[in-house]
Amino acid sequence: MTRALRHDLYAVGAAVLLVTASVLIGRHIQHAHHTLRVNWPPLLGSWGPHLGPGTPVAVVVAVTTVGYGPALAARLPWRALLAAAWGTATAWILSLALIDGWQRGVAGRLASRHEYLQVVGRFHDVPAALRDFTHHILLESPDNWPAHVAGHPPAATLTFVLLDRIGLRGGGWAGTWCVAVGATACVAVLVAVRALADEGLARRAAPFLVLAPAAVWMGTSADAYFAAVAAWSVALPALAVTGRRVRSGALGSGLLFGLTCYLSYGLTLFALIGAAVLLLGRGRVRERPELPVLLLAGAAVVPMAFTLAGFDWWEAYRLLVTRYRQGAGGIRPYGYWVWANLACAVLITGLATAAGLRRTGATLRHSRGVSLPRPDGTQRSGADARLALLVAAALLALLVADLSGMSKAETERIWLPFALWLLPSCAFLTRPRAWLAAQAALALLLNHLLLTGW
Repeated sequence: MTRALRHDLYAVGAAVLLVTASVLIGRHIQHAHHTLRVNWPPLLGSWGPHLGPGTPVAVVVAVTTVGYGPALAARLPWRALLAAAWGTATAWILSLALIDGWQRGVAGRLASRHEYLQVVGRFHDVPAALRDFTHHILLESPDNWPAHVAGHPPAATLTFVLLDRIGLRGGGWAGTWCVAVGATACVAVLVAVRALADEGLARRAAPFLVLAPAAVWMGTSADAYFAAVAAWSVALPALAVTGRRVRSGALGSGLLFGLTCYLSYGLTLFALIGAAVLLLGRGRVRERPELPVLLLAGAAVVPMAFTLAGFDWWEAYRLLVTRYRQGAGGIRPYGYWVWANLACAVLITGLATAAGLRRTGATLRHSRGVSLPRPDGTQRSGADARLALLVAAALLALLVADLSGMSKAETERIWLPFALWLLPSCAFLTRPRAWLAAQAALALLLNHLLLTGW
């Protein structure tokens, strides 16, 4: 056993201990005080071993990806790899969801009493609903919004209103939208890694992005859709700062980042990952001063539209903080969740990512600065350091979200957008098939042993 592999296993052991402690201590706190407000801490779910129609498909996808994924990722043409990644990720997410059956696993998720579809009928007059949105956030307000509607800016709800308006009504279409769009997040991450680091690292990361344990919660969670929008808001400036589609990339990135902020308040932290992209591309930014101008102009479009329509983002967030403290967020103990949330992060990113993050830290310690590749791709030095910096920015955003205290529990869902940017750290690992098998096994066990939900 090499020294590096031994250190990887130390990191995995630490991650296993963290999860074990969160389970044992969490069960004690919940049994004694009932303050965690989850049935199977640290996850929001309950024990319920089961099989379903998605079981055989999920097993086939897992076995095939473990067996052939690394080799195919290495030799497929780049565009074919992106298409294969999206298709396989979609199959993995959907098959895991169907382990719970169509109704419970897909159609019923976004139609539950906490979800967005409950209020579609209240948006007959969209401008009036936006002007009135903040008046229904607090629990004591008349006709208060369901938890997920109140907990997000209205672009999240409007997405499902628009689907309803074009005839894609009900939980089945809403779930299908989240799966199909959410699966593109892995494509966005691959595009960004290839642009900012190099193609070889992107190819090695591809199977890990496809077979992520996070897929257990991406199955018809609206956060999967949020994750995709946020991921593309990073991928587009990555193309811009490397000389590809400078103007359209910068403007498109700004538009998507503005939309991201109006899908979820917490995803404003994606500015940290965006800042890492601009840091890596600082040379290009100096050469093309219009790039940050276009980015900021694009970022202003969605906020301006919602503000002119009568929605006050800052007031809504202030009221949300109050609503959060009125509900389970005010009861759940910060002292437990501030570290148990990280155990949730282990479960959604897998043990391979724990080892990958260990290697990311080692890469940053030994790097001597980073330089971006030329647009023609001829400069490859420092690719590992560039990828490590991108992953570290995502980890920093996740830690800030954790320390904020606004993510106590349910982070297996809420942190999906950040988690996807930790997975490329697995590109640093050797023996990819063994690590992929561990990732797949964790996802299958979680989905078959627990009844997940929110």
